[in-house]
Amino acid sequence: MKKNVFAVCLFVVFSGIISLNAQTFHPGYIISNRIHLEGDGGWDYLTVDAPNNRLFVSHSTMVQVVDLEKSTLITTIADTKGVHGIALAADLNKGFISCGKDSSVVVFDITSYKVIERVKVTGANPDAILYDPYKKIVFTFNGRSSNSTVLDATTNKVIATIPLAGKPEFSASDKNGKVYVNIEDKSLVTVINTNTLKVENSWSLAPGEEPSGLALDNETHRLFMVCSNKLMVVMNALTGKVITTLPIGDRCDGVAFDPGTKRAFSSNGDGTMTVVQENANDTYTVVENITTQKGARTISCNPLTHKLYSPTAEFEAPVGNARPALKTGTFVILEMGVNLAK
Repeated sequence: MKKNVFAVCLFVVFSGIISLNAQTFHPGYIISNRIHLEGDGGWDYLTVDAPNNRLFVSHSTMVQVVDLEKSTLITTIADTKGVHGIALAADLNKGFISCGKDSSVVVFDITSYKVIERVKVTGANPDAILYDPYKKIVFTFNGRSSNSTVLDATTNKVIATIPLAGKPEFSASDKNGKVYVNIEDKSLVTVINTNTLKVENSWSLAPGEEPSGLALDNETHRLFMVCSNKLMVVMNALTGKVITTLPIGDRCDGVAFDPGTKRAFSSNGDGTMTVVQENANDTYTVVENITTQKGARTISCNPLTHKLYSPTAEFEAPVGNARPALKTGTFVILEMGVNLAK
């Protein structure tokens, strides 16, 4: 008991500098807030703007911008048909939204949230989208055409199209010349050289299958990829060697990494979140599986506050083999953080 009290005291004293060593202090995560947002329809990725404490949420045909301090809606960026993801280029004061239904990217001003331009991509159904600050370029990963469209983030012009081996999913940049993207239907991770805009390597995730979410620890060069066969694969981002695999929940679609706590979080659509600790000796431990809410399958992390965000809604009872319908007016963002009361 004294040991736990001492650890909690240290946490309070050092505030945001959280030392969460899995071997000495397991604080536990809880749903600390539920941010209810208007509107119905599906959702996909969400993106935290940490310096401004904002959250950009893809929701049906719009992007909702949330003030995380007040838990209130600031504004809506409308007419984003089949929205999937949001990438932020803070150094250019721009944001980029991938719109799957009309195969376009909506470019907007981060300060005013006004649309600057709409750009057609060179593929079908842009899904994940990524800003690479190293080269000031934007990648869309086009799910139905197995390629990536590259935009100059300064001019908003398409500068290249990169063929890929299969259906791309989520991506990450090392901010030093490499972009990593999961190839879902081939169970690969592909490495793109951002200087040449060509595929440099493709590595197997075996025993992982059908990867979706991907996150990167840029300090240790470790990739965290969540797979449909309920595994998180940890890979050396420099060599492609699989370091280990860990069990996660079912129907995962996202993973987030918090560099301050050295933890990876798998958001599982079955209503759980798996917390994995990266240890100093290159070993990895499942710290806990917390209960969230069914459908909460994508995730984003605020590295400054160490809070996690995941969207979902309530579902009607299924009818036969049909996909359960969403209950009207139940869309919500789950805010999760460390349980300081433990």
